[in-house]
Amino acid sequence: MATSRGAWLTLKDMLGQRCPRCRLGTMFHHSIFRGWPKMHLRCPVCGLLFAREPGYFLGAMYISYIVGMGIVSVFAVLVWGITAWGFTKDVLVAVVLFLPLAPALTLFSRVLWVYLDQTVDPEQIQR
Repeated sequence: MATSRGAWLTLKDMLGQRCPRCRLGTMFHHSIFRGWPKMHLRCPVCGLLFAREPGYFLGAMYISYIVGMGIVSVFAVLVWGITAWGFTKDVLVAVVLFLPLAPALTLFSRVLWVYLDQTVDPEQIQR
């Protein structure tokens, strides 16, 4: 069972899509950065149920939206700084640049949501 870990180790586990409880099992069948993988129902090592109830990943949609808008905003500012085009054109180019990142962000937001949920309301190991 994972105890208090450093922020860097937790970030490494999140990027590796590891189970938030045991930090050994994977959340997906293969990396989210290599396509659209299927998510495990439970951790293959400790048995943590990743989706606790129907509609569980609704919160992940909010995380995905917030992070996505942040990324689009950064892209828009960078495009504006490089080109000095108008606002509408900058935002449209930023959205187009963001589109290839959207699938990975959608799945990574699930990882963030499960980690947040396990931090706030941890599911205990059932014996």
